[in-house]
Amino acid sequence: IMIHAHFGIAHDPFTTAPELLAHQREVFEVLRVHCRQGGLCIVAGEPGTGKTLLKETLKAHDPKGLLTPHIGRTLHTYHNTLRILCQSFGADFDGSDHKCEKRLIEEAHRLYRKGQALAVLIDDAHLMDLHCLRKLRLLTGEFPKNHNLVLFAQTELLARLALGVNEDLRSRVTYSTLLPKLEPEDIQRFILDQFDRCGLPHTALGEAALALIARSSDGILRHAKTLTIAALIHAVRAQKRTADTQEVNAALMQPHWRTQEHWLQAPASTPAPGKPAQAQ
Repeated sequence: IMIHAHFGIAHDPFTTAPELLAHQREVFEVLRVHCRQGGLCIVAGEPGTGKTLLKETLKAHDPKGLLTPHIGRTLHTYHNTLRILCQSFGADFDGSDHKCEKRLIEEAHRLYRKGQALAVLIDDAHLMDLHCLRKLRLLTGEFPKNHNLVLFAQTELLARLALGVNEDLRSRVTYSTLLPKLEPEDIQRFILDQFDRCGLPHTALGEAALALIARSSDGILRHAKTLTIAALIHAVRAQKRTADTQEVNAALMQPHWRTQEHWLQAPASTPAPGKPAQAQ
């Protein structure tokens, strides 16, 4: 039996996009302005701090007025990156890189004449080769001032750009931000907001269990989501209407919730099966 069937709701929690938090809304508004001014923006942060939420909000913001080609396969070469962009623009991607670049520039100018803005969104940009990023920056430099190249990355990209050899790229950045981890109160509001969106009563998660999830999530939205879902699944299996700390601890006993320090300790320190794990 699934969560939604057990609790009598239309769909499972965390299947609808949440509202942006205050600091995320501020970042979104800045990115949106850069789409009309021309920019190279970096949104950095640890996995699960809200980068994907910002990206999806940009994509859904104004489908008619803001074109948002998305590059999610950043381990590709520049050659393949161009072809992904051409596909997003609806342009022909046959021929040499030079021909593809020419078509993309022409398409960008056509969009400008129509009054449309452009935001090229690149996921996991810290994995992209900087030589490829340089060529992409040079390409978008030929676009009219209706575009924004937005890099969603982990903080190591900022560290690489801080090297003197990469000053040519860093000097072109028009805006950068570091998404912080969330406070436990924000995590709790996020979880309860998701419950409201699917019609799940707040009592489906006990107060102590909610507080334990908020502490154990370490400020990461994705952790809060997976811990909550795991606790609810344990409640479904036990045929309970409320997931308590017992269910949360059952999820925290899974090996992937252990810290690095735990795995550096002697094997004898590993809790025996059935012993509740301590919240991290």
